[in-house]
Amino acid sequence: MSKKITSILIANRGEIALRVIRACKELGIRSIAIYSDEDTRAVHVKRADEAHHIGPAPPAQSYLNMAKIVETAKAAGADAIHPGYGFLSENENFPEMCEKNGIIFIGPTAKAMDVTGDKMKCKAVMKKAKVPTVPGSDGTIEDVEKAADIAHQAGYPVMLKSAFGGGGRGIRLCKDEKQLRQEFEMASAESKAAFGKSALFVEKYLQRIRHIEFQLLRDSHGNGRHLFERECSIQRRHQKLIEMSPSPVVDQKTRERIGEIAVRAAAAVDYLNAGTAEFLRDPEGNFYFIEINSRLQVEHPVTELVTGLDLVKLQIHVAQGGEIPFKQEDLKMNGCAIECRINAEDPFYDFAPSTGAVPSCNIPYGPGVRVDTYLYPGCTVSGYYDSLVAKLLAWGSNFEEARVRMRNALDEFTIEGINTTIPLYKTIMDESNFIKGEISTDYLERFKVFDRMNEEVKAEASKNAQAAVAAALLQSELVKKSAAPSQINNNGQKASRWKMMRATS
Repeated sequence: MSKKITSILIANRGEIALRVIRACKELGIRSIAIYSDEDTRAVHVKRADEAHHIGPAPPAQSYLNMAKIVETAKAAGADAIHPGYGFLSENENFPEMCEKNGIIFIGPTAKAMDVTGDKMKCKAVMKKAKVPTVPGSDGTIEDVEKAADIAHQAGYPVMLKSAFGGGGRGIRLCKDEKQLRQEFEMASAESKAAFGKSALFVEKYLQRIRHIEFQLLRDSHGNGRHLFERECSIQRRHQKLIEMSPSPVVDQKTRERIGEIAVRAAAAVDYLNAGTAEFLRDPEGNFYFIEINSRLQVEHPVTELVTGLDLVKLQIHVAQGGEIPFKQEDLKMNGCAIECRINAEDPFYDFAPSTGAVPSCNIPYGPGVRVDTYLYPGCTVSGYYDSLVAKLLAWGSNFEEARVRMRNALDEFTIEGINTTIPLYKTIMDESNFIKGEISTDYLERFKVFDRMNEEVKAEASKNAQAAVAAALLQSELVKKSAAPSQINNNGQKASRWKMMRATS
């Protein structure tokens, strides 16, 4: 039994740091923030019970500095560290360092993280546990000749993937052997740069697939639960853009079947705390396990909205040795939730990063609307960190209500000074295939969504220009009518009213 947690250092920044701080306040736990030179005026610094400077702006010298973070936690008297997502959240050395220093790591053990962080090691464990996996290599591949042999056996197209990390990095689609040979070195180099390791594996490329994940929770007493699915198929370069629950293609029978597989997968690696089992679903309805994300997901609020649960509070409860306080059959899915990731990127220019001061912003509100963000008027979006500036969520009793609420919230959401992905989401919310649930990981390209977005913006600009011309003409007419003769008439009317007032007084 772990000790009761009374103080938590949050080893992160931005909206996820604020999310953890809010959970701490509800539980009466002292929250301890850290910040870099770039974040001295950040909201999480002001909202935490206390905050400590951690280093210069570059992540390697601040939010990725394990020794400094653990040293700060000990000096501040923190019982536990919450890693959020990104940064050190999936580094197996971090929980090990925390444990050695008597600090509770709110997440999986180093051993479980080591397995889940190595896709080939994880795949071998899943095969043993009879969890369905995507056809391809059984181990990592250092040689392009071996990769070509396996690709030939699996059949093109194939994917080259890094055996470590995630976030879409170290991934290449190869349609034939020539392309595989060209991409192999590039994928290896990208994996090496991103994760420090260059090992790749080959996987059959499944076309028209959907990316569906199951939220997991497992405690130290061996109890595992799934908190239903999230549809994450709308992506760009393997980066998720929109998530929702329930998935349009998952019925209750499938939910129970794949949910049970997800729980079995977590047990196979002796997983602890919150995590996510990720699957690919082909057009025939087959599900293939691809990985376990050993952290709290960016899109966790989607699950919170349809279950009524607080995942961060549950994380803390499990981390201090508590049992999951509900049975699988106790969980019910309520309504539909959609999340749009608002990134500081320009969708009209190949998602070029957009940074700088935000002189003003308007955050949407209303029934079923939730916004997790660090934005405030006068803040600055830094180029040192992730481009995510806000998570906009809409809940409804059904998909259509959630969609309409999201569309209205996107109209209300304005962020001055930077470009964001909001225009793209406005287009998607009204796109017929999205409304019908006809989505896949190639949705944006398949239905030429960017072309439609550009057309809509041009049409809106033309409409605004016409309105401006009409307004100018109207103003011109008003000026003509307000010339001297009418002014005399007005004065005459005023004089008449004055005389009438004199006569009746």
